[in-house]
Amino acid sequence: MRNPFADAAPLNNSLTCRPEFSSVAQRHTLSPMARSLSALLALFLFWLLLSGMFTPFLVTAGAGCALAVLLFAKRMDVIDHEGHPIHLGWWALFSFWPWLAWEIVKSAWDVTRRILSPSLPISPTLVEFVPSQQTDMGLVIHANSITLTPGTIAIEVEHGRFLVHALTREGAAGLAGSEMDRRCSGLETR
Repeated sequence: MRNPFADAAPLNNSLTCRPEFSSVAQRHTLSPMARSLSALLALFLFWLLLSGMFTPFLVTAGAGCALAVLLFAKRMDVIDHEGHPIHLGWWALFSFWPWLAWEIVKSAWDVTRRILSPSLPISPTLVEFVPSQQTDMGLVIHANSITLTPGTIAIEVEHGRFLVHALTREGAAGLAGSEMDRRCSGLETR
């Protein structure tokens, strides 16, 4: 039996950035060692946070597990500027995340009120809008932020197009050109 792939051209295994995003990818170049150490520290701190116990054995086991996960991640080649975005740094930690947490609380309160009070209207709506993000990381952060906010969920995410389901028409109307869109775009430029 003849192999149907025998005459096929070999695959090019080199990684390439899409041309429109290459300047953003080049802007966030950190040494692989700095990115790996940062990922190792984040994994170890996450282990300690979940464990809550600080016996020598568990701390050593946590360090070993963090190192093993880091080695697996390096082998899968997922520690890059999008897989571990340490370039976002302190600005995201002290500006974006507290703002997003407050938005989640406000939305959760609004959804709770609408559930408990039948007089408040619920008008499920699909809205399509153009996000202002230019990178994959920015689009993912924006879509996840929408989905984390109660009452809205990102259904389809493409470059230049979001399809979002909102619990109310007011919530849907506030998505295009919103503060969330502006803040997520601000994370891209960091």
